[in-house]
Amino acid sequence: MTWRRAASTVAVLVLAVAAAGGWRWWHQHPPYGPEALHLRSSLEFVTHDEAQVALGSAYQAPVTYDGDQLVLGRVSWQEPPAPLDGGYFALFLVDKRTDLKPSVFAVAAPQESVGMGSAGVENRIPDRYPWLRGAGDIRVGENEWLSAGSRLSIIDTLASPLTFVVLFPHLERHERAHPIATAPVTLPDLLLALVHMGPDGQVYWAQRLQG
Repeated sequence: MTWRRAASTVAVLVLAVAAAGGWRWWHQHPPYGPEALHLRSSLEFVTHDEAQVALGSAYQAPVTYDGDQLVLGRVSWQEPPAPLDGGYFALFLVDKRTDLKPSVFAVAAPQESVGMGSAGVENRIPDRYPWLRGAGDIRVGENEWLSAGSRLSIIDTLASPLTFVVLFPHLERHERAHPIATAPVTLPDLLLALVHMGPDGQVYWAQRLQG
């Protein structure tokens, strides 16, 4: 191989590496930051009747028993400058004392706009944002993880303003088969955060809203 051919090969490799790096940067780069949404939020304790009024007659507030607590949350945002394009907003409410999520939400929004549950790609969130450790699954062994609790996934930006009610059940020790956030809690115990997830599981950003 002549020195010119070798130099040409090296140049091609450098360009390929640069192109790959550029693509990774572009792929991970958020289309906008949380400041573009002008986010507003609130949390408060409510009774069952107050929760039902806040949700409206089309939605059912969680049933409560002695010692249970209901937290009413509201989050609003302005229409973002770019569509979600297969991505979504993940809304987390976490008990900071235990890094656990609740399991029951009632939401005043169409099912096609807002869902409840969890996703494996969200385990990437605590890697980037350690303050949001409760967003991921719970490690129960060296290579074992437990998915417990739920968050809200918002796939339609027109869902704002979003009203939701969360149940914190009062459970006896023997009833705590699954690690979820339970009563009693105080508002300072709670962390409310919004995460922008990309269409390929990219963690674009996380914004602390409360707590």
